[in-house]
Amino acid sequence: MAELELTIVDHQEDFVIIDKPHNVSFHDEDDIGSGLFSLIKAQLKSQFGLTELYPVHRLDKITSGLIIVAKSSEAARAFQQLFQQHQVEKYYLAIADGKPKKKQGLIKGDMVKSRRGMWKLLRTVDNPAVSQFFSYPLAPKQRLYLIKPHSGKTHQIRVALNSIGVPILGDPLYSSNDGDSERGYLHAFALAFNLNNKHYQYCLAPSSGAAFKSPAALEVITSLSPPWQQNWPAL
Repeated sequence: MAELELTIVDHQEDFVIIDKPHNVSFHDEDDIGSGLFSLIKAQLKSQFGLTELYPVHRLDKITSGLIIVAKSSEAARAFQQLFQQHQVEKYYLAIADGKPKKKQGLIKGDMVKSRRGMWKLLRTVDNPAVSQFFSYPLAPKQRLYLIKPHSGKTHQIRVALNSIGVPILGDPLYSSNDGDSERGYLHAFALAFNLNNKHYQYCLAPSSGAAFKSPAALEVITSLSPPWQQNWPAL
């Protein structure tokens, strides 16, 4: 894992955008230096001499895609404020088998810890996780989901799709058939934010996963790029 070379999507004065591989934890697990942030620090120090790096958000181990790393404590504080105020637009892609309870709309509810590290969605809305989504047929009993979370809860998208009867393909926690897939099919697809009076937008299709690379999925993903141009209903 330590030899894994990360793809750098963009390198700005205040931050770097990385394409996170799937199946890599953010923090070190069994091997020192195996976690995503350790890999980022090692690669950016080697390539650019960067020694001051700050994580500003995280992605689950199964999730691939766009992640931001700040290059100064000042930039990190600015990003943390943006995330806390929900001023970073985030969009995800997922693939799931089965027929969802609804094919598009809003998934909203409080989240509580369940068992074995899982979370579940409640009907109460005291401090809810909020996600909007569209879905598109790929194959019989399989759909691709475009999700826009409006909150930043642990496992939010995984729990949201599970709550409508379609756990993400390959999800080791929420899917009963995770062993049939070579990866968890959740991808951080796009980011948009303003920093220091400048607007930044990033959109990156998944680079791995046979289901993401199928002709049907590629056609849908291309049509969804960039996702902020879709007709998102107002909340």
